[in-house]
Amino acid sequence: MEQETTTASTSRTPLRNSMLVPVAILLGFAMIATAIYFVGGKTSPQQADDTTSALAGDTSAINPITADDHIRGNPNAPIIIVEYSDLECPWCRVFHDTMKKIIDEYGTGGQVAWVYRQLPLQQLHPNAPTLALASECVAGLGGNDAFWKFTDALNESRQIHYVGGQVQSVDPTDMNKLNDFVAAAGVNQTDFEQCVQNGTYQDKVEEDFNNAIAMTGGKVGTPYNIIMVGGEQGVINGAQSYETVKGIIDNLLGQLKGETVQQQ
Repeated sequence: MEQETTTASTSRTPLRNSMLVPVAILLGFAMIATAIYFVGGKTSPQQADDTTSALAGDTSAINPITADDHIRGNPNAPIIIVEYSDLECPWCRVFHDTMKKIIDEYGTGGQVAWVYRQLPLQQLHPNAPTLALASECVAGLGGNDAFWKFTDALNESRQIHYVGGQVQSVDPTDMNKLNDFVAAAGVNQTDFEQCVQNGTYQDKVEEDFNNAIAMTGGKVGTPYNIIMVGGEQGVINGAQSYETVKGIIDNLLGQLKGETVQQQ
C-alpha cells in the first residue's frame, strides 16, 4: 500500500513524486466512509506499521468526467474510480494490476468504471512527462482502446519483484521500448512521433496535473485515486491492494442495493 509523494507548486509545469506509504484511506461522505470503515478492519499489523497520513484534499475541485477522459468499463457505472497516475511511478505500476483485476470482475457487468488521468511527477521521474504526453498522443491518434493498449503494454514491460510476498522493487520504464508500446496500440509511428514533437496534447497533461494540485494544495502523491458514487466522492490514497479495493466496492454495491453493510 504505497504511494509516491511530493510537494508541488501550482505552476503548470508537471512535477514528480517520492516514496511514502499511506495505507490510510480518507473518504468524503457517509456512504463511502461507511464502506471504508468496515473494510479498514482488515488492515494487517504490518500494513499498519507502514501507515502514514493520507493525502485527502478538496475532492469537490475534481474536473468533471467527459468523453475526453480515458475510461475503462461502463462510463455510466454507479461506482467510478478516477486515478491520477504517473507512468514511471513504481506504485502506479502495482496499482495498474489491481485495477485491471477490478475491471475484469466488475467492469463487464457495468458496476465499476476506471478513469485514468495524468499526474507525472518529474522531480522523481524524469521520463514521466514524456510518457504522459506519449500516451495522450496515442489516445488522440487511436482512441480510447489504443490508450489502454499502450498503458497495458508499458506497465507489463515493468517487472514487479517480490520478496516474502511484499513488493521489493519495480523495473523502470525502458524508454528504448517506447516504439514497441506504440506498435502494441496500433498507432502509426510517424504520426505519433510528430504528435510528441509538436507537444500536441501537452495542455491535456497539464490540465490533469493542475487539477490534482488544486485538490491537494500542491502536496501530491501517486497513485491518487478519487472514488465517486452518485454525488459522493472521497480519496483512496496509494496502491491499495486488490482485496482492499474489492472490499470497498462490495460494501458500496451492497449499500446501493439497500443491504446492511457487514464487516469483512
